[in-house]
Amino acid sequence: MLLADRIARAETRIFKAVFPNTTNHYDTLFGGTTLMLMDEVAFIAATRFSRLKMVTVSSERVDFTHPIPGGSLVELVASIEHVGKTSLKVRVELFVEQMYSEDRHKAVTGLFTFVAVDEHKRPVRILAA
Repeated sequence: MLLADRIARAETRIFKAVFPNTTNHYDTLFGGTTLMLMDEVAFIAATRFSRLKMVTVSSERVDFTHPIPGGSLVELVASIEHVGKTSLKVRVELFVEQMYSEDRHKAVTGLFTFVAVDEHKRPVRILAA
């Protein structure tokens, strides 16, 4: 399978509702919860691409550009941005939409780096040589 096809097939989308137990005192989604959801969808995309054991090694430049109010819906979209020898980068975009309207916009973006590891937690090649 071509690399571009593998990248396209690995794109992962998750939808969540923002319930009161995930919001802060401003009734917006906790930043930590947002990061957890983003890391989860990024991990799934990385694993779907590689079909190897993957671990998060870093998150870069996570930008919160719009509040995510309680009672809204979020869609997290993860796509493979770069593939190295043992690591890959996954871009995650989080879109927020109101439950009862068509209003939808991007609220958060971030880049997550993963490394493929073996049973001894040592890096392994993602693509065959």
